[in-house]
Amino acid sequence: MNDVLARLRALQAGDLPTHGGSTLAYVYDSGLAEADEIGRQALAMFGATNGLDPTVFPSVREFENDLVTHAARLLHGPPGTVGTVTSGGTESILLAVQAARDSRPEVDRPSLVLPSTAHAAFHKAAHYFGVQVVVVDVDPATFRADPEAMAAACDDTTVLVVASAPSYAHGVIDPVPAIAEAAAARDIRCHVDACIGGWILPYLDDCPDFDFVVPGVTSVSVDLHKYAYTPKGASILLHRTAALRRSQFFAHADWPGYTMLNATTQSTKSGAPVAAAWAVVRHIGDEGYRRLAATAVTATRRLAATADGIDGLTVVAEPATTLFAVRTDERADVFTLADELAARGWFVQPQLAFRGQPPSLHFTISAATAARYDDLVAALTASVVAAQQAGPVQVAPELAQAAQGLDPDTLDDAAFDGLLELAGLSAGGNESGVRLPARMAPVNALLNVAPPRLREALLIAFLDRLMRPAPGPG
Repeated sequence: MNDVLARLRALQAGDLPTHGGSTLAYVYDSGLAEADEIGRQALAMFGATNGLDPTVFPSVREFENDLVTHAARLLHGPPGTVGTVTSGGTESILLAVQAARDSRPEVDRPSLVLPSTAHAAFHKAAHYFGVQVVVVDVDPATFRADPEAMAAACDDTTVLVVASAPSYAHGVIDPVPAIAEAAAARDIRCHVDACIGGWILPYLDDCPDFDFVVPGVTSVSVDLHKYAYTPKGASILLHRTAALRRSQFFAHADWPGYTMLNATTQSTKSGAPVAAAWAVVRHIGDEGYRRLAATAVTATRRLAATADGIDGLTVVAEPATTLFAVRTDERADVFTLADELAARGWFVQPQLAFRGQPPSLHFTISAATAARYDDLVAALTASVVAAQQAGPVQVAPELAQAAQGLDPDTLDDAAFDGLLELAGLSAGGNESGVRLPARMAPVNALLNVAPPRLREALLIAFLDRLMRPAPGPG
């Protein structure tokens, strides 16, 4: 046993830190050691339970119903609000789209209307469920959705309209009341993606109307493993009424086994994340979350103001909660800036150019990061200077031009191997598979000049090669 645990610790040593506030994407750290310990103990206690059949493990059912009740209260759900605990924000979004589609079986080619800043999970849902996507550009100055343009994009095939609270890339809140009003006028469902903001906005004094307090909002998604600071694997999808949720469920009895009955895309559904979420939410409580929200949001707004004052940086949009993005001027690029921050112990996420907007650098701030505010400012300031001294990564014009003309559908595995090697993502030589270079700026700069479909194809090829078993001994 000790050998196995030692190996686990050795492998974990290569991961980014999940605690301490220096990983500014993917993980959320409350900084509360007791809450973390309670979550870990609950995970261990309920790791063998299965929420597939809520009559077999009534404890898991109670945890889920309690969490839904808490979320419905927090998000102004009226009496009769129902919900489901899912594995994460993407699954909550998948189910919102699937439920909207299946509620309108008379529509041959259902569609959903999205602002261009909506999370990519909506495109994934549309791909999975055969729904057409209508993308509407946002206001180029504020990055908020345009309600009038979204209303104009709706037609008889529209089964769902989406708003973000806030949007991931820029951290701004869409005008939910106007979007929901337009959707309700045509009897179209309106989903608010509050996966990031849903457990933090209600605890702020300046919280705008974004949830069920808005007439016309029919569903809201909120992640517990973000700003409820619970262990990974817990989100909630709320529906205003049970009738709206009914089309989310799946049942199948026409086979010789048990009648399959699912509330989510999963059948087997571990009770561990649900129990851990329940335990952490109970432990922290409303007053605790109010303090954590104030800590994280104050630090975010302060950091954004500081970043905007650093020579060479511009904040893309004023943060509504705990997310913001910055751009560099012509003396540097965000990809080199990300590398410089990584060298100083801070992980931040580059965002590539999109619809005429230049690339940016994304920051997600959690409560634990606030305690290291001065360290982060010092690292950011030094990283900007270093990035400016290095200068922007240059992609050869002929390479950029070639990338624009490549059709991913015409490329075979050999071509992708060559492109990955060119991008610096191939092991090369006599090795097999792929590797990550020490500095990602050249890779990101090349991806940045590639059209979105080529980016997708290259990264799929990279993922395919990355997730292959290592060759055994020959």
